Amino acid sequence: MENSNAYEQPVTLKNILKFAVPTIAMTVFMSFYTMVDGLFVSNLIGTDALSAINLTAPIIQLVTAISTMLATGGSAVIMKKMGEQKTDEAKEDFTFLILVNVIVGIAMCAVGYLAMNHIFAGMNLSADVERYCVEYLSRYLVFTVPILLMNNFTLYMIASEKANLSLICSVTGGVLNMVLDYVLIAGFDMGISGAAIATGLGYSVTAVVGLFVFSRKKSLLHFKKPVFRFRVLAGAATNGCSEMATALVTGIITMMFNWTMLAFVGEDGVAAVTIIMYVLMFVSSLYTGYSYGVAPMLSFYYGECSLNEGNIQTHEKLKKLVALSMKVIAVISVVTVVFSFILTRPLVSVFARPDNPVYDLAVTGNRICTAALLFIGFNIFASGMFTALSNGIVSAVLAFSRSFVFMLITMIVLPLLLGVNGIWLATPAAELMALVLSFSMFVKFRKRYGY
Repeated sequence: MENSNAYEQPVTLKNILKFAVPTIAMTVFMSFYTMVDGLFVSNLIGTDALSAINLTAPIIQLVTAISTMLATGGSAVIMKKMGEQKTDEAKEDFTFLILVNVIVGIAMCAVGYLAMNHIFAGMNLSADVERYCVEYLSRYLVFTVPILLMNNFTLYMIASEKANLSLICSVTGGVLNMVLDYVLIAGFDMGISGAAIATGLGYSVTAVVGLFVFSRKKSLLHFKKPVFRFRVLAGAATNGCSEMATALVTGIITMMFNWTMLAFVGEDGVAAVTIIMYVLMFVSSLYTGYSYGVAPMLSFYYGECSLNEGNIQTHEKLKKLVALSMKVIAVISVVTVVFSFILTRPLVSVFARPDNPVYDLAVTGNRICTAALLFIGFNIFASGMFTALSNGIVSAVLAFSRSFVFMLITMIVLPLLLGVNGIWLATPAAELMALVLSFSMFVKFRKRYGY
C-alpha cells in the first residue's frame, strides 16, 4: 500500500511518538489559542463578554457534534479498510463522508440562525451579556462549513501520515486567530464580533489547505468519485457516536454549570467557570491529541488482525501499542496535576485581576478541579481506543456515562450538599466514576481484541 511504511514499523515508544507528538502539539496549540481568544476578550472587552463566550459554547458544540461523529467514526472505518487493502473503496468512502459533512454544515448553520434569537431570551441575563451572546454566535455561524471541514481534515491528515502538515495548519490558524483578535478587537474596535471572526478565519486555514491536499492523487487518501454506501455512513455514525455524544452532552453540562453558577453566584460565577474550563481543556488536549495520533495505528493493526487472524505478530503490535499508551498517559497525568496546582494563581491572573471577584472563585475552583486531571487521560483514551477498534457502542457508553450520566449525578447532588465547592467537585467525582467504568470495559474486552 502506498506510503504505508509508517504502519509497518515496529511498535516502539519512539515510533508511537512520531505519530502522536504532532497531534498533541496540534491539539494543545488549538486549545492554547482558544485560551488566548478568552484572554483578549476578558482584557479588552470585559468578563461579561467572557461569560457570553461560555454561554454560547453549548450551541457551538451542538452545531459541530455531527461533524465530530462523522470525522472520528469515518476515520476508523476508512483506516480499517486501508489495513484490509481496500484502498479504492476507502477513498470513495472518504469523499462521500466529506460531502455529507458539507451538507450537514449548511443545514446546521441555517438551524442556528433560525433558533438564535430564542435561545438566550429565557436565561434572565443582563442586557449586555445577552447582546454579547447574540453578536458572537451570529458571526461564528458564518464559518460553520469551514469549521466542520477543519474537524474532518485534521483527522484525515493524521491518518494520511501528514500529521506535521496538520500541525502547521493549526499553528498557522492559531497565529492568524491571535493576530486578528488584537487587530479586530483593539484596532478596528469590533468588540466580540471581531473575536468570533478571528476564530472562524483561524479555523478555516486547515479547511482550505485540506481541499488542496486531498485533491492530489499522491496523498494516501484523496478525493475520488464518491459512492453512496449506507453501511459506511451507518458505520461512521455508530463508531463516532461516542464523540458526538461527548460534544452534545458537554454542551448540556456546560449549560448546567452556567445555570448553577448563575443561581449560586451570578454572572461572575459563569466567568470563573469559563477560566476553569480553559485550564481543563488545555490539559485534556494533551490526551485528545495523543488519542488522535494513535487511533489510525489502532485501526490499522485491528484491520491487519482481522485479515490475518492467526498471525501472532499483528496481535502483539496492538497489545504493545495499548500498553505503551497507558504508561504515557500515566506520566502526563502526574505532571499536569503538579503543574496545575502550582500555577493556579498565575493562570487565573491572566484572565482576571486579583481585585476582581472572579479571581478568588476561579482560584478555588481550579485547585479543586485539578484532581480530575488524574483520571481524564485514561477516560479519553479508553473511549478513543474503542472507537478506533470499531466498537462504537462501548465507546459511546463510556463517553455518554462520563460526560453526561456521572456529571448529571454529581452536578445535582454535590452543590446541594456543599454549595459552590460542590460545583467544582462535580468534575473530579464524575471522572473518578468514569475511570471505574473504563477499567471494567477494558478488562471485559481484552481477550476479544487481544490488547
